[in-house]
Amino acid sequence: MTISFGRAAIALSNVVLVLALLIFAKGFFPHKAFLPGLATWPQEVEALPRSAPFDRVVFMVVDALRSDFVYSNASHFAFTQSLIRSGAAVPFTGYASPPTITMPRVKAITTGSVPSFVDLVLNFAESDTTSTLKEQDSWLAQLRAKGSRLVMYGDDTWLRLFPDFFHRADGTTSFFVSDFTEVDNNVTRHIPMELEQDDWSAMTMHFLGLDHIGHKTGPRGPNMPAKQAEMDGIVRQIYTAMENHDHLKSCLLVLLGDHGMNEGGNHGASSPGEVSTALTFISPKFKSAFEGQPSPINDAVDYRYYDIVQQSDIVPTLAALLGFPVPQNNLGVLIPRLLELWTIQQDQYNLLFENAEQISRIARATFPGTFTNEVLSKECATTAGDDVDVLACLWKQVLDDHEAGTSSHSSNHIEQLISFLYKAQTLLSGTASKYDLGSMQIGIGLSVLALALCLPNFVQGVQRCGVEGFILCFIMLIYAFTMFASSYVEEEHQFWYWILGAWLIVLYCKDSRYTFHGESTMAGPMSTALVYVLFGVIRRWRQTGQKYAGDPDLLSDVVTPNPWILWVLVVITYAVPSRNLSRKAAVWMGAKQMGLLPVLVTLSAFFFKIAFTAADAPELLQTFPIFKPLVSFVSHYPLVSLAKIVFLGLAQILACAVYYEAPWKSTQHLQSLLTAFQDVLSVFLITQSRTVYIPVFLFFNLQLSLLRRGRRYSIGEITILGLLFQYATFFAMGGTNSIATVDLSNAYNGVSGYNIVAVGVLTFVSNWAAPVWWAFAVCQLISIGDLNNGGYSFLLTTLATFAGVHALAVMVACTFLREHLFIWTVFSPKYLYTAAWVVCQHTIINSLGVGTLLWQIGT
Repeated sequence: MTISFGRAAIALSNVVLVLALLIFAKGFFPHKAFLPGLATWPQEVEALPRSAPFDRVVFMVVDALRSDFVYSNASHFAFTQSLIRSGAAVPFTGYASPPTITMPRVKAITTGSVPSFVDLVLNFAESDTTSTLKEQDSWLAQLRAKGSRLVMYGDDTWLRLFPDFFHRADGTTSFFVSDFTEVDNNVTRHIPMELEQDDWSAMTMHFLGLDHIGHKTGPRGPNMPAKQAEMDGIVRQIYTAMENHDHLKSCLLVLLGDHGMNEGGNHGASSPGEVSTALTFISPKFKSAFEGQPSPINDAVDYRYYDIVQQSDIVPTLAALLGFPVPQNNLGVLIPRLLELWTIQQDQYNLLFENAEQISRIARATFPGTFTNEVLSKECATTAGDDVDVLACLWKQVLDDHEAGTSSHSSNHIEQLISFLYKAQTLLSGTASKYDLGSMQIGIGLSVLALALCLPNFVQGVQRCGVEGFILCFIMLIYAFTMFASSYVEEEHQFWYWILGAWLIVLYCKDSRYTFHGESTMAGPMSTALVYVLFGVIRRWRQTGQKYAGDPDLLSDVVTPNPWILWVLVVITYAVPSRNLSRKAAVWMGAKQMGLLPVLVTLSAFFFKIAFTAADAPELLQTFPIFKPLVSFVSHYPLVSLAKIVFLGLAQILACAVYYEAPWKSTQHLQSLLTAFQDVLSVFLITQSRTVYIPVFLFFNLQLSLLRRGRRYSIGEITILGLLFQYATFFAMGGTNSIATVDLSNAYNGVSGYNIVAVGVLTFVSNWAAPVWWAFAVCQLISIGDLNNGGYSFLLTTLATFAGVHALAVMVACTFLREHLFIWTVFSPKYLYTAAWVVCQHTIINSLGVGTLLWQIGT
């Protein structure tokens, strides 16, 4: 009865905790409200711009175009740099506010608004239509409303955001990150034809290859120089056409990146490299208006070159340059340097005032109690009161200046306008998303309830376990406290590394107290010591975290320069589960020949990984010629088909294992199934991992084998091992609490088209491969006695309790620190990772997966 109650409590706790996460997220990540409809010209004649210098725009987005890729002395944008020196190009560093992911950044550069952080999640849902900008005001909508034709080539994010907007379009999915060339060739092939056409007013191009290279090989990868030169060649092609074609004489070229990248080649967070993008306005017309600037720049701090502008500033600037009203939800400021195109000061004032009027309407809607006619009619001081009062006072002064200067306005009036605009931008950007504290508090309350459901059984288990139980409580308490410090969240791996290392030392000391008669030298303390040594190798395999990402590690210093080491380890990693399964298959079916089936499946998996590596990271194979014939052979077969063969073969082996082992018969049968299941799982997880991480699974297998050689561990010791190994190995395999490290490279294995469920599952497995492996591996350490008497339930109860502590601590931290400087860059991504840990790893893997395997003994 107690066991049944415990199962019900854990099951109910899981449901309540998932519900708590959803309700809290509703309050923490609300969709930002927007003003409906399209902006129109104001009634006042003086607010109208005098004339637009341009009648069409080529909007060239190079995904992940970090500022130094164009402006530094290491750049291969030689032609673009010559345009900067001549004055034909006006350069800026565009600040991409987090999250530095494509969809929210595209929203910012088209509407001028600050996207909701929930757009980060929607960015991965390629079939999502809820985030469409079809009904929102944008510079694309403004041009379309004028009757202009729009064309688009490249990242199909634009087609999802702007459905039915484009007269001609050819989209490319952004998630096949293994491709460096075709995604860009698909754009480039349309350029000559479109430059000859004169029926469009805006041509948007979004190139993906540079971003893909960054994800694969980092910002200094071997393919990066050629890709930069290729993009520079496209700038040359367009600029030359602008000089030679009459219908392009008044065409503006905007070269920009949607976001940058960090030193690991990823993005999503807030490091200087991720938020600093190149932004360059280009036209032959600029030569007569602007002086050239030095290019390249030899030294820049934190990728800051030339003037720093917000990416949202692009929108009102395009409105002025192309002659349409500033979109309604814009929070950008017309870039002051480009005002020099208008030689009459009154025209400059009119453009800025229109920008200010538009932003004042957002301020009035956001702070209706402050921006009232009654308040604005009173005297005020720009330095008194809170930020909202100061902003209202600045707007009052702008209105007073506007009414006083009916015919002309001085430079002081322009400075007053600019001051208001930047103040409004800063203040309104920070209040773009309002928290629903009621939903957040309900979420916290439900997480407390979920934790309370686990506590009775957990407390009983702690009392039975003695010292191990109190160690678990200590780990949970310390972990909860670390969630309130941004630096600890960013470097969370250090917590798990130190705790797991310390626990292995404790086990070594405990093993030293036992006498292992008749055992090999690899048993007892020696096996635990070797587990510790292997853990040291694993944690140093790849440098992770925020501060030291990209620093030297075993992978960069030893393995990558010597690929033969990698491939020897990879072959051994595949051979271990293949040998184990082959032996079992021969026993199951009573014939040695049947042992060939697992060998063939494992070989198929190896062939797939060779083919995938040839497409994904060919540099790993170039200096290893022994595989050239194999690469040539597998290149004739589609990767999708090869992956499907592997998955079907593994499913067949698993079905045979369940049928022949019949784990429901006895504990011995269950233990036999667990070993076979672990080998099948290993091949599957290896398939879903990057090639450079495959040897880590060999180290895992060695650690598990050494732990099984030792003494019989108590359920408390196994529980601590299970918890610590799951979290520590997640970070050891390159995971962090930053969205920038989400790996999408294996998300399409065996998937020919976009399937949100399949891609979602494969994405999770790719990023949580190590925790999934250890979730089932520790089950092999549970003794027959603990399996029979239900002692294993403490493992499941502890994992459920920690899930509750984890979620509750992060929810409370996000609530109390919601005004913290790093709320959107550190704590919000941590919340998303927490949701993945609780919903996917704990609820699905630990509770449903491990629980289903173990609980069947009690049925």
